[in-house]
Formats: sequence, structure tokens, C-alpha cells
Amino acid sequence: MSTDTAQAQDEKIYTFLDEDIQRAKDLVGIYHAVRKREQFSKASPDIMRAFARSYGDDNPLFTDEDYGLDTRWAGQIAPPMINIALTKDLLADSIPKEQRRPPFRGIHVFVSGSTTEWYRPVYDGDIIYSFEGFDNVELKESEFAGRSLVVTRIFVQFNQRAEIVQIQRVITIHTERHESKKRKKYDTIEAASYTPEEIAAIDEIYAAERRRGAETRYWEDVSVGDQIPTMVKGPLTVTDMVVFHSGGYGFAPYTPCTGKLWHENRQRIGAFYIPNEQGIPDVAQRIHWDAEYARSIGLPASYDYGMMRDCWLTHFLTNWIGDDGWVESMSSQMRKFNYLGDTHTFTGEVVGKRVDGDRYLVDVEFRGTSQRGEVTCPATATVSLPSRESGLAGLRTPPRELETIAAKMLKRHGELRAARRRAQA
Repeated sequence: MSTDTAQAQDEKIYTFLDEDIQRAKDLVGIYHAVRKREQFSKASPDIMRAFARSYGDDNPLFTDEDYGLDTRWAGQIAPPMINIALTKDLLADSIPKEQRRPPFRGIHVFVSGSTTEWYRPVYDGDIIYSFEGFDNVELKESEFAGRSLVVTRIFVQFNQRAEIVQIQRVITIHTERHESKKRKKYDTIEAASYTPEEIAAIDEIYAAERRRGAETRYWEDVSVGDQIPTMVKGPLTVTDMVVFHSGGYGFAPYTPCTGKLWHENRQRIGAFYIPNEQGIPDVAQRIHWDAEYARSIGLPASYDYGMMRDCWLTHFLTNWIGDDGWVESMSSQMRKFNYLGDTHTFTGEVVGKRVDGDRYLVDVEFRGTSQRGEVTCPATATVSLPSRESGLAGLRTPPRELETIAAKMLKRHGELRAARRRAQA
């Protein structure tokens, strides 16, 4: 294939199909078992450690299989965002054709924010399953890319005992790729560069980073207005993206792969493979590391994953709350791109305290600010802290109706697995 032919294919115009938009709206409130697995399917000390380190977190609660034995958790637990790398596929009945997700062929997708609620830890040996659905669908005009579709997807993760571990709602923006090329909004953004002195200043923040760890932070000792110690992440590099993938993120559902598997995957989702400047079909996901491809759709450089910044945000929280605290919920927004070369400084403060039953809660507002002075990822969170009165950080009870759905799906999974074994006997 010639380069001219490849470029012509790359310039093919993809637009929203009205039937895809209507299908998305019709699916709101309908749940289906997640039948694909993430990179990993069962928690282990190595997987928990690798995932934490993939976003720069060396908290021994997540990375050391012995350290947690002396904490209230009585063992190593997984980092809060482990769901993005750890899910086992559920066996389930075929989804009716009218309930299948629209393909949105050729449409570019990126994450703009998420809200996550955590209910219990993930331990060594836990298997995490999930069911999902559309929580909300909204068609709107976007300054960046003309017509866009905002889809909020809900993911309910549960363990092998049908106990809900967490519930996550992810806001995804679907845009028509060709539209972004017509916009000039980002033409004035220049790639970041650093002097040795500027790198040294970043290093000082890294060197000062501290974890609360085993020193218990009690609810009574926290006051509204307290500042959370500053954290830094970056400058963002292609290596960061490679390391994040090595920890398990970014493989489902598109499954970037190589060799014969690359060939087979192109037969499955051909529209996901966009020819590069050499005419070679490559994943659209390379927008996160291929600067030339990013520029071809109207951006000045490659950029991170929204979920990477969510990991950074939870890292900021877990450093502050210590071993005995619990992140109960977090809501984040991805307002700006985080381009290769960008550096983010994280700051935050306590904005509220309250007691809810046996839970002693602290509300936090925090954010990541780039070297341009732009707040790219504002967030709010509620954390549960130990109280001198109760002694432990209380955990919330998951929604009963969703645990019922989880139990039914796990039961059906077992029935189908048993039927498969009988058929193979």
C-alpha cells in the first residue's frame, strides 16, 4: 500500500449514525455481564505491586505482601484504581441484538471524568467480575470537535463472593474525527521544555513527598482548611505511557497486540486501525504515544489517559489518609489534555467534616495543575478516617439491588461453566 493511499484512507470522514445515537439512549439502565477480561483476572502480590508502580506509587500497603499483615486490613490490598487492570470475564447468555452497544465506527473516544465509590478492599486471590451499562447519554456541540456524544457508563465490580467492591461511572466523549482537524483551538500550544534548574525544582517536590503510613490520621485531628501536602507527577513521557501499560492498563476491549494477533484483531475491529505515515495499519490508541498521529487529528502532541490522572489523584489521597484510612468516593474531571512533556502539581484542602452512622468522614477538594497554570483535573473526594471514639474507619454498605444483580450474574456464570464442562466430558 502506498503512503498516498494510506493517507487517503486516514482522511476518510466518519460521522455519527442516527441509529447509533438512538441505540445508546435506549440502553440507559440496561445491565450486561462484562464478557471481556482486562489484562489480569485474579489479584496477586505481583499484580498489585506492578499496577501501583505503573503510576509511580510505592506505598507498601499496595506493593509489599508482608507489610499489610500489621495493619487493620491484615494483608496486602490493591490500589484503589485496580479495576482498570483487573477483571475476569463472566460467562453469560448472548446479548439480544437490540441491546448491543452501538459500534460508533470511526468515532474518536476519550475519557473526560469519572466518579468512583469504593466499598471493600481487593486482596490476594480475589477474582473481580463486572457488569456494565449506560447510565446517561447526551448529544451536544463541542468546542473541540463539533457534534459529540457524552456517554456515562457505569461499571459495577464484584468479587467471587458476589460482594460489590466498587462502582465506577465513567464519562466518555465521542467525537467525529474529521471535525477536530477543522478546529484551530490548540494550534498555539507549544510542547514543554525544561532547563536543568527546572528539573531540579521538580526533583525537590519528589524528594519531599511523604506517606502518612502507619501514623494514624484521626478524624478528630483534621480541621476544615487543612492543606494536603503537595505532590508532583511528570514531566510526562512516552516511557510513562509504556510503564502504565506494563502495569495492566489499556488492553480491553481493543486488545492492542502484535504479529498474527495483530492481523486477527484487524479483522475483528478494522476501523480501529488507522494507517500511519508509512501506510501500516496501527491502533487509534497510539494517539497516546504517537505525536504525528495526534497532530493529524488536530492536537499538538500525544496525551495521557484520563484514568492515569485518576490513579494520580487517588495516590495523592492515599498518601494523606495513611494505612488506616479509606477512600470512600472520588469524582474527577479531565478538563484539559495532559500532553507529553507536561508536569502536574497536585494540591488540595479539607472542605468539610461529618459523621454518618459509624463513618467519620472528611470531604476534600483537590486538583492537578499543569506547568501552564491550567487546572486540568479538578476533583472532590470523601474519605473515611479512624475516630478515637470508634477506632476504625467505617466502610459503606453497597446498594442491595446491585449486589442482587451481581449474585444472579455469578450464579448464571456457574451454570454456564458447569454446562460447558458437561459438554466437554
